[in-house]
Amino acid sequence: MSDDSFFREVNEEIRQEQAKALWDRFGPLAIVLAILVVIGTGLFVAWEYWVETEANRSGDQFSQALTLANSGKADEALAAFEVLEKDGYGAYPLLASMRAATVQADKGDFKAAIAGFDEVAADSSIPAVICDIARLRAAMLLVDHGSYADVSARVEALTNDTNPLRHSAREALGLSAWKEGKLADALKLFEQIASDEGAPRNARQRSNLLAELIRGSGNAS
Repeated sequence: MSDDSFFREVNEEIRQEQAKALWDRFGPLAIVLAILVVIGTGLFVAWEYWVETEANRSGDQFSQALTLANSGKADEALAAFEVLEKDGYGAYPLLASMRAATVQADKGDFKAAIAGFDEVAADSSIPAVICDIARLRAAMLLVDHGSYADVSARVEALTNDTNPLRHSAREALGLSAWKEGKLADALKLFEQIASDEGAPRNARQRSNLLAELIRGSGNAS
């Protein structure tokens, strides 16, 4: 045997002994890790499937409830939305709550509709902008079915110059003030909308018209 062959055989034996030592030391851990990877992958795939299934189920239920509502079947729609509020997945319970309140308003049950929007507005677990929209929806109903104080309690905080809902909030508050004879307050609110370049054009046009009517009445002082 040549020296080169001898050294190659010795090196091979050393490598085998080192590999055996490594396996004896770390082999069981490697097997456990491999099993955990397989289990983790399976659980993740199962979770993704569950999420997709639940989202699709809630989406289908919401679509069916909307169809009932749009077909004039208010009571059936409300029952379907109630199921979604309790058992829906993701954002669907919140959507169901908002849409159910709208259905209540459409059928003339304004007290229940306002209560529904108020309930959403009071939920601190949902995005603040959704709470603000719910407050605004309740206030819009209260213009005709409540007092100025009721409207103010919901949207006064939304009328500041940085709130994106300020135009609608000011309009609701202005209409309610006008309804109760608070013409100076109403005029101020309508003028704020009319002079706000960030307000939608149709909102500015309405506010200009309402402001002119109040000025023309001569009772805005």
